[in-house]
Amino acid sequence: MKDRVELYDTTLRDGTQMEGISLSVDDKIKIARRMDELGVHYIEGGYPGSNPKDIEFFARISEMNLKNAHLAAFGSTRKARGRADTDPNLKALLEANTPVVTIVAKAHDRHVTHVLETTLEENLAMIGDSVRLLKEAGRTVFLDAEHFFDGLEANRDYAVQCLKTAATAGADCAVLCDTNGGTITSRISEIVRAVVKEVPCEVGIHTHNGADVAVAGSLAAVEAGATQVQGAANGYGDMCGNANLFSIIANLKLKLGIDVVSDEQLSRLTEVAHYVAEIANQPPNPRQAYVGSAAFVHKAGLHAAAVAKEEWSYQHVVPERVGNTNRFLISELAGIGNVVRKLHERGIEVSLDQARSIRDHVKEREALGWQYEGAEASFELLVRRMLGEYKPPFEITSHKVTIEPGRRTDPRTGEREYIAGVRMTVMVRKSNREWKGHADHEGVGPVDALDKALRAAIVGQYPGIATLRLTDFKVHIIDSHHSTEAVTRVLIESAAGEFTWWTVGTSPNIIEASLMALVDSYEYWFLQFQK
Repeated sequence: MKDRVELYDTTLRDGTQMEGISLSVDDKIKIARRMDELGVHYIEGGYPGSNPKDIEFFARISEMNLKNAHLAAFGSTRKARGRADTDPNLKALLEANTPVVTIVAKAHDRHVTHVLETTLEENLAMIGDSVRLLKEAGRTVFLDAEHFFDGLEANRDYAVQCLKTAATAGADCAVLCDTNGGTITSRISEIVRAVVKEVPCEVGIHTHNGADVAVAGSLAAVEAGATQVQGAANGYGDMCGNANLFSIIANLKLKLGIDVVSDEQLSRLTEVAHYVAEIANQPPNPRQAYVGSAAFVHKAGLHAAAVAKEEWSYQHVVPERVGNTNRFLISELAGIGNVVRKLHERGIEVSLDQARSIRDHVKEREALGWQYEGAEASFELLVRRMLGEYKPPFEITSHKVTIEPGRRTDPRTGEREYIAGVRMTVMVRKSNREWKGHADHEGVGPVDALDKALRAAIVGQYPGIATLRLTDFKVHIIDSHHSTEAVTRVLIESAAGEFTWWTVGTSPNIIEASLMALVDSYEYWFLQFQK
């Protein structure tokens, strides 16, 4: 294993091949900035010969002063039976004016003959000619040997010859690509170790996650002598994704002792992971290693009690090293210690007897279908009500919902579309005063109408409530075998500025369950912002 390993980020090119991701030029620049600050060594900006967006990106990013990363343009070798000096793709790569160019080449004999539809000798010439042209132009050149591991199984001599051809032409690093993502870790180790001995240039690794071993395979390659690791933020990429670069960074530094980033940069890993997810419009994976919101969560009472005494007991690293934190959940599995710690975090001090009573009440409620581990705002309100010191800001005395079916015809297609008209009325009381809120909308759900009616009822007295917004709504049928009589659990996420919270309601009536969660959301807003 080498002392120095370099990180190559392919989020902006390979990562964008993931279904559901489409980045604007501004998005790509924002992500590039964050990955540069994180300390990656190379950022692959895209394929300048393929689309106007990437051409614009390279033009704009050239005006930025990257602090840590070298920018790489990605493309392919010259076309078969063509010339490198007149190849439009290679011309576009040079015009991108990046210090690094990565070119992809087939390293599988059947891909050469059946996909490229050329000869094995011509493919080698394509590799050599392209690398030489780029090196003569003063670029650092990396060769991505596509399908290398499968190609090696099919024709070992030819796959290795592709690498040797690139190295002889001046390539700075030959990157072994497990393009289909199916190579097992032990086999990657064996192959990388052999290739490092045979090829006269640096060797890198690029794995996909088809067999769910992309990160493990990348680490195995490093241990076998690879000096460059390619990956994408949060494991983005086509099919099952690329190797998760954030997991690779943390493992290289914390498990293998290779300082690929500084301690300060590592402490921003969680922040950057969530930032990229936000820009890519992808929900963060709560169970993602190191950076997920559940990566250091403790639910069972035994675990939580142990972590409270010795954090290392159920955590393989200190969460703060990667910018994360541990959390203790409240559920039917919680111990008294969980309750005490959770309430202390929220500024509520309770005795052991009070904590025991709260724990038992939570267990009773969860047996009826409530769930507080994802709705901590409702849990806090439950406790404050139990302690007897909490006074709600208002009381709903009555509500009425009317849903009137309707229909209209699409003028373009002539198809009939059924649109429900929702009317909601809410009566709210505070002390001896009562206010009425009304919402009458077409084409919106009853929960949205309920929110509008409640807001209309109290906004005159509390204008600040306009800052509250509902951002997510989840419905779960608890006992589906009861069919239409099943109990429904509703979770609502709310936000005010950057501050977010979850509340819960449970009832056989979805409107009642939604109202419970909605009222908790409003009351929690009062608790936080109307002090």
